[in-house]
Amino acid sequence: MLKKLQRFGGAMFTPVMLFAFAGVVVGLTILFKNADIFGPLADPNHMWYKVFQVIEEGGWTVFRQMPLLFAVGLPIGLAKKAHARACLETLVSYLTFNYFLSAILTLWGGKFGVDMSQEVGGVSGLTNIAGIKTLDTSIIGAIIISAIIIAIHNKFFDTKLPDFLGIFQGSSFVVIVAFFLMIPCALITAMVWPIIQNGIASMQGFLISSQLFGVWLYTFLERILIPTGLHHFIYGPFVFGPAVVEGGIAKYWAEHLPQFAASTEPIKQLFPQGGFALHGNSKIFGIPGISAAIYVTAKAEKKKMVLGLLVSATLTAIMAGITEPLEFTFLFIAPALFAVHAVLAATMATVMYAFGVVGNMGGGLIEIMTQNWIPLFKNHSGTVFTQILIGLIFTVIYFFIFRFLILRFNIMTPGREEDDGTEVKLYSKADYKAKKGDLNSKDSFMDQALIFLDALGGKENIQEVNNCATRLRVSIIDETKVRADSAFREGGAHGVVRNGKAIQIVVGLSVPQVRDRCEDLLKV
Repeated sequence: MLKKLQRFGGAMFTPVMLFAFAGVVVGLTILFKNADIFGPLADPNHMWYKVFQVIEEGGWTVFRQMPLLFAVGLPIGLAKKAHARACLETLVSYLTFNYFLSAILTLWGGKFGVDMSQEVGGVSGLTNIAGIKTLDTSIIGAIIISAIIIAIHNKFFDTKLPDFLGIFQGSSFVVIVAFFLMIPCALITAMVWPIIQNGIASMQGFLISSQLFGVWLYTFLERILIPTGLHHFIYGPFVFGPAVVEGGIAKYWAEHLPQFAASTEPIKQLFPQGGFALHGNSKIFGIPGISAAIYVTAKAEKKKMVLGLLVSATLTAIMAGITEPLEFTFLFIAPALFAVHAVLAATMATVMYAFGVVGNMGGGLIEIMTQNWIPLFKNHSGTVFTQILIGLIFTVIYFFIFRFLILRFNIMTPGREEDDGTEVKLYSKADYKAKKGDLNSKDSFMDQALIFLDALGGKENIQEVNNCATRLRVSIIDETKVRADSAFREGGAHGVVRNGKAIQIVVGLSVPQVRDRCEDLLKV
């Protein structure tokens, strides 16, 4: 079950990767249309304003079509074969589901407590999906329907029909089966979802009223579950789903950012739900403190090598919000340190929230600056400075706590290893070539794939391959054939998570390309 949840969570990240760039575009265009900053240029009749109005509309694509993106994105990670065809099948079937649901509610909406004559949005519980006026099931409905279609695809895509029915094989057969299954799915949704919507509204009120404890618990769970790969299930319903606000924090924040920026009211009063998206602060302020502690506790003769390793990992965490390479370093060496990190991250977010800091801050510095600090600075500079001050204080707290724990318990963080002649480094492709002498491709991703498959026990030991943002997730047949972590480091891996037959290789941001090469090799 854990393996299936991890695989499902990793697949959810496929569409999530698109939101960072979209958020930056929307944040910058809102900034460039701000008359307080750009004066006459930001007049709605000026060409400057009109140009950025056009660009902003393009930036809204992923926010306005979130259900479609999640519906189509999941097959990329979950389909066992013919991924592209699975995406097409899911798109058609998800639209069919919404057409069925719209028709049912138009004819019998009153019986289900739904008034289809209302405008979409607000308290109506309705939305538009690809021009279909339907019940707003948010990304939850999209994910459930997508999972159903993927299951049908995996079971029936290769079904052999009689020759005279051959035109209905493959994707056509999957869509036919899904077509008839979508009717009861739509009917069940019409009966059940209005009740769930009422429950979500109650949960929103509870979470908001819980305030400091709610923010602490949310942030703690989001961090502590990273090793399991289940953290997607924590932040997904908050940031992209209806847990605390309609449409998710990411969409709501971007839509209302101009009003928040123009208002002089405390930003926490305007958007108290924004406390549930402060987990990015630990990436910007916590990781530097951890890195500094690892550096100062390293042996004098190894400090230079350790610094070289830490600089790139720390900058990646701060700027892009990708923390796994560094977090997994001390996770595998001393898991207790990771628990301390989760507690500190949750405490930092809670303190910031207590002092009025809210927003959409799940990523790195680029995202936080463009979507929060720069647009809000004119009327909320005090909040921005408060956030930075609290963050820097926690950087110091992180440093002293990690330094104390590393020294007190003699934890073998990088640079503190025993002098056994082993060099402190991340192994590269060149190192592997020199050792093995059997990699000659000009494709570094292919070289990594070859190394990882070899370390996993060979192609015959692989059941399936998947990935999330930075990790290659592999289901293997015999875990005893999987080699030591050092074998994966020879391919540039930052770490390995082992849960029985479920193996996660921390690759980094190039993991989609490595996964593609692995799948190519498995087909040979």
